[in-house]
Amino acid sequence: MGYEIRKVAVLGAGVMGQGIAAHLANAGIPSVLFDITPKGAEDPRQLARDGIKNAAKLKPASFYKAADAALITPAAYGTDDALLAECDWIVEVVVERLDIKERVFQWVADNRRPDAIVSSNTSGIKLADMAATMDEGMRQHFLVTHFFNPVRYMRLLELVEGPDTLPAVTAAIARFGERALGKGVVYGKDTPNFVANRIGTFGIVSVFERMAQHGLSVTQVDAIFGPAMGRPKSAVFRTLDLVGLDTMDHVFGNVRDNAPDDEARERFVSPDFLKQMIAEGALGGKSGKGFYQKVKQSGKSVILARDLETGEYAPADRPRFDSVGAARKKETTGAKVKAVLGGDDVAAQFAWDVTADTLIYAANRLPEIADDVVNIDRAMRWGFAWDQGPFETWDALGVADTVARMEAEGRAVTAWVKDMLAAGRDSFYARDDDGALTYWDPTAGEAKAVPFSEGWLILAEKKARGALVASNLSADLIDIGDGVACLSFHSKMNALDEDIFKLYEQALNELDEGKWEALVVGNQGGTAFSAGANIFMIAMLSMQQQWDQIDAMIKSMQDLLQRAQYSNKPVVTAPWGLTLGGGLEVAMQSSACQAAGELYCGLVEVGVGLIPAGGGCKELLGRYLGTIPEGTNYDPNPFVQQAFRGVGLATVATSCEEARAMAYLRPTDRVTTDPDALIQDAKRLALGMVQAGFKPPRKRTFKLPGPSGRAAIELFLYQMHEGGYATDHDVTVGKKLAWVMTGGDIPANTWVDEQHVLDLEREAFLSLCGEQKTLDRIQHMLTKGKPLRN
Repeated sequence: MGYEIRKVAVLGAGVMGQGIAAHLANAGIPSVLFDITPKGAEDPRQLARDGIKNAAKLKPASFYKAADAALITPAAYGTDDALLAECDWIVEVVVERLDIKERVFQWVADNRRPDAIVSSNTSGIKLADMAATMDEGMRQHFLVTHFFNPVRYMRLLELVEGPDTLPAVTAAIARFGERALGKGVVYGKDTPNFVANRIGTFGIVSVFERMAQHGLSVTQVDAIFGPAMGRPKSAVFRTLDLVGLDTMDHVFGNVRDNAPDDEARERFVSPDFLKQMIAEGALGGKSGKGFYQKVKQSGKSVILARDLETGEYAPADRPRFDSVGAARKKETTGAKVKAVLGGDDVAAQFAWDVTADTLIYAANRLPEIADDVVNIDRAMRWGFAWDQGPFETWDALGVADTVARMEAEGRAVTAWVKDMLAAGRDSFYARDDDGALTYWDPTAGEAKAVPFSEGWLILAEKKARGALVASNLSADLIDIGDGVACLSFHSKMNALDEDIFKLYEQALNELDEGKWEALVVGNQGGTAFSAGANIFMIAMLSMQQQWDQIDAMIKSMQDLLQRAQYSNKPVVTAPWGLTLGGGLEVAMQSSACQAAGELYCGLVEVGVGLIPAGGGCKELLGRYLGTIPEGTNYDPNPFVQQAFRGVGLATVATSCEEARAMAYLRPTDRVTTDPDALIQDAKRLALGMVQAGFKPPRKRTFKLPGPSGRAAIELFLYQMHEGGYATDHDVTVGKKLAWVMTGGDIPANTWVDEQHVLDLEREAFLSLCGEQKTLDRIQHMLTKGKPLRN
């Protein structure tokens, strides 16, 4: 039987229920959000309505666009029971108490359609216990769907099925989770805390124990177990403040009480300092203080850190360790971790102790909590934002070397890991003779192919299997099949440079020559499609007053992107993550765009005292003015002013739908929520355009307002300056931008072509390169990583 999910019921309007309903709305899926009716309430649906309102207020935003909150229908148990029968999937998100869940599931049984899928978002209650009172038909349609908070941003979705769960039910939720919601699906087992929380919680246990042994503070631990060790910036204690200390205590207890065969079971005990903090009500962010506290001192925000011995708070320091400093000089996660662990200071020893503990614990959990190393590694990357999972980390460190060190220190290394080494396999992951990625299966005692979901196209896998066509220091050209090539950037933050444009030109040449049917421009890994142009080169040439060279460089970029936009064969861009400045200019100037749901894009050049000069101004004008039907007599000023504000205020869209509203995406551009399917979807779009008989668009002309429009914008700049919202140099940059956007020295309401605007872009850009305050802004951005307001 096939299952299609068109409407969902979410039972429970708390934080997680709100988040799930909001993310369903992001996918265009209507939902019904149920909650109880408070005693004496006039509106039985008040709690559900409040949940929707709360979701709309959250920062970072739960919704791609605020208007999508209308897709959520507030409902109340006992009042709107008939609505449940309209839903294809019913997800329970109520309090973590088995007795309450049993009552909710009885209500579901009384009101659901027989073929409706039912799931629980429990983070720790056993599926077997929840299913014990269900009839066979409901058990066949029941599973655990464990989302992580915040739902929109955390990729992990853990699925746990019971002995009666129909395979088609699990497959339907996995497919929907990946394709509609963009989730990374991990298959766990019906064990305490499932996969990610089981491993992650033990890591916290080890941190608590080892920091006491090494005499480390809260801030010292966070300095060590942050990005230097491939962990998020929130590190350990900031993460715990987000989770909630009471929640952490509950998770500890769940393992201790329900995992009798866990060799570390007795270690899952909250230390005295954690018990004391919970007793004080210092629960983390939700109570205003935890391991950290944000306060106002002399009118300024100050972050305080807790001394775990005294319980006092003091301004958080920034500890320095030689081993952590060495890691900052490394490029890859594996090299960073090796640099820390290879040090000879207390940070190195502490990091090694925690890492060794965690690696062995993860190995001991197979096959108890998951079938393979792949699911555990993915769970930690997608659920805890680790750069590498434990087995990927172990490979990077060298399995044989680390096992030797562990045993020399008296640690009990998991038997199957030693068996793997004895079998001649020296890593958990390796490529076979055909370049396919395999993992070691300890149960079978042999290597198996790493599973990739249908619809994924992984560029690293294509390259490993011989699909690399051309490469340089900053980009690759990869054959992704069916006559389609992919231009992929791999410079730092995928910043645009000469090497990228050289390979882009080669790709367009090969497209024209008939080697390819279509071209995709996209990449994978890291956090950015492209963070923009290489401003270091701009600064160097400006200081040397190499104006002709800058002009030629910008003209070359403009010509190349115009060529891509008006190519005779489809060029499809696939932006995702950070897509800023020149990166957005690349994304916008194409035949079509297949964008990621999580897209953070904007033309932000004013932050470094410049304006978009790779066609960004031209393209944004085209997006606003190009939608007006030919022959319409219109005033261009409102459209030009809107385009100016987007660039002049460096407005950044924080989702695909915000990007569409700001004209960074076209109304016809498509969206993919699953990041690993983005390139494949872009390829399919390109091939569809080929099959439909693609023809390039005509170049556009714009009616621009000239002096009258410029005067209106300059009045706006004056008001911003007088109000203290714009500096002198902001006004200088703004006037240059206004000159471009209004058409330069032309009569009012003159029609101009695209090249006219491109020439104005270059002229203004060169002029600003000669401004010392612009150079100061660039220098500050390069050294401090944030804008200078001068």
